[in-house]
Amino acid sequence: MIIKKLLVTLLCICCLSPLAASPVSAAEIRLSVAASLKEVISELADGFARTTPGAKFVKNFGASGVLAKQIENGAPADIFISANHEWVSYLRDRRLLDQASIAVFAYNTLVFAGNPSKKVSGMADLGRLDKIAIGSPKSVPAGEYAMQAIKAAGIEKQLEKKLVMARDVRDCLMYAERGEVDGAFVYRTDALQAKSAKIVFTVPQKLYPEVVYPMALTVTGAKSREAIAFFSYLRSPEAKAVLKRYGFALQ
Repeated sequence: MIIKKLLVTLLCICCLSPLAASPVSAAEIRLSVAASLKEVISELADGFARTTPGAKFVKNFGASGVLAKQIENGAPADIFISANHEWVSYLRDRRLLDQASIAVFAYNTLVFAGNPSKKVSGMADLGRLDKIAIGSPKSVPAGEYAMQAIKAAGIEKQLEKKLVMARDVRDCLMYAERGEVDGAFVYRTDALQAKSAKIVFTVPQKLYPEVVYPMALTVTGAKSREAIAFFSYLRSPEAKAVLKRYGFALQ
């Protein structure tokens, strides 16, 4: 009887040992972030992971409107960073964001980048070009900003058949880099990373609203200790230093 009890005890220990020895994995931090923030967010996530054992990220970059629609349709996300207020408001109104967490992450500037040999120095010269890339205004904030600038400059009719719609601001830059268009409306931070396309001119700020990147925890993210910690890190001096290095503006 004693031997039987001993065997049962040993069997239980053997079965439980592997479980006890297995490390407890930290929850994934799921990010849905505007495409123009890809490099800076990737660097910040790597920096956070180096000081936070077990931190793992699932990163989804794209047009702010597309990301917001994905979250609305149930796509998993803990933190949302948009390239304008519109899509944060969209999700807030649908009670998909933790309203108390909404804050500004950074600011940017709209520029026109492309081949400098085209001799374009301002908005009034764009009518001389054949093809101009712009993010789809319905889902890409950079495209919406650009369209507002085009209308304010009074050149909408001149460019009516010359605009090439792109799925996000990075595709706009890619078209300009490849020479598939004469130029593209992109953010200054995107243009600074270009290899062949150059900043031809900066779009006058009076023609469009300030480019702002609001961020927020989703209702799911607000319940995640890891997501809350990373969200706090995004507002740290370390994060601000990285943003400045990439050319983003802060207040």
